[in-house]
Parts: sequence; structure tokens; C-alpha cells
Amino acid sequence: MPDWLQLMWSSLGPLLWAALVYTVPLTLLSFVLGLIVGLVCAVVRLFGPRPLVWIVRFYVWIIRGTPLLVQLFVIFYGLPSIGVTLDAFTAGLIGFTLNVGAYTSEILRAVLSAVPKGQWEASYSIGMTWSQAMRRTIVPQAARIAVPPLSNSFISLVKDTSLAAAITVPELFQAAQRIVATTYEPLVLYIEAALIYLVISSVLSSLQQRLEVRFGQYGGFLEARA
Repeated sequence: MPDWLQLMWSSLGPLLWAALVYTVPLTLLSFVLGLIVGLVCAVVRLFGPRPLVWIVRFYVWIIRGTPLLVQLFVIFYGLPSIGVTLDAFTAGLIGFTLNVGAYTSEILRAVLSAVPKGQWEASYSIGMTWSQAMRRTIVPQAARIAVPPLSNSFISLVKDTSLAAAITVPELFQAAQRIVATTYEPLVLYIEAALIYLVISSVLSSLQQRLEVRFGQYGGFLEARA
């Protein structure tokens, strides 16, 4: 077995472990929390009072207008100067959640706006309240439209978590960096890490295509719930 292949084989376990213990949880938690933040922000932008709309628009403007890496540095390295100290994983989780929330809020705002106003009127005509109409009529229809862009955001987030290595989160990419520091084989290890990201992204892309087909069918959202 060639030395480079033996190195890749011996390092595969630590890299996969780092992905399983840190990369995957960081991605899932950040996306779920970010989706909640994004939904709240989207609803505020569409239906909230003007002061809250201004606050949400300012938040989205700041997050979308600055690099994610800078945001992580501000949270992890900057906040301790004002007495707020966070461990690396928590800082990364907050940073990614805020970033995902800003971007998904624009996606969700667009898809909610895309639902015809007649759907609101039909819901009110049969006695639904605003919250009932949103939950039973508007969100199910908007969900089908949101699947492709939200799936793309999720796949991008998997790769973006590599930035957490810069704030010492021991995820997949930093695990590769640590092995490089002892083996002095950056090309082999970084290619291996890239291949693992590629495999994860490919699996998620395949699932995305299946979701798009399922939700793209008439009544697909209701069938999926059933």
C-alpha cells in the first residue's frame, strides 16, 4: 500500500469522528435554530409593527453584509473584551445560527409572499383565525416552494462549518489540520477532508432532489405529512 494511501486510511477514523461529533451536530443545530429565527424574522417583516420591522431589517443587513468568518471572530474573540466569554462550540453555534437566520428569513419572506392573497381570503371565509390560516393553509403551500432554496442553504452550511476551525472548534477541517501538524502531509489530508465534505454534500444533494420531486407533486406536502 502506498504511503499516501496508508496515511489516508489511518486518518479516516479521526476525521469521520470529528465530522460525526462536531460537524454534523453544529450543522443540524445551527440550521434548525436559524430556521426558527428566519421564520420569526420573515413573519415580522411581513406582518409586524414598523419598529420591529426596522430592527429585523437592520439585523439582516448587518449579517448579510459582513463575512461569516468575521462574525465568528467577533463572537469568540471580541466578546470576551466586554466580559462575555463563550466556549468555541457555543460561539460557533451562535454565529452560524445568526447567519442562517438572516439568509433564511429572506427566503421565507419571499415564499410566504408568493402564496396568493386569495388563499388568505379563502381561509378567513371559512372562519379561520390568522394563526390557523398561517399554519394550515399558507405555510404548507409555502413549504413546497421553499424546499429547493432551503436545501441549498443547508448544503452550503455543511461546508461553511469548516470556518469553525478558525475559532478552535475541533470539527472535520480542524481535525485534518491537527493531523497535518504531525504528519507534514497537507496535500493528502486536505484532499481527504475535501472528499469527505464532497460525499456528505452529494448525499444531501440526492436527498434534496427526492424532496423536490415529492413536494413538487400536487398535494405533496400533505402527502408527506401523512
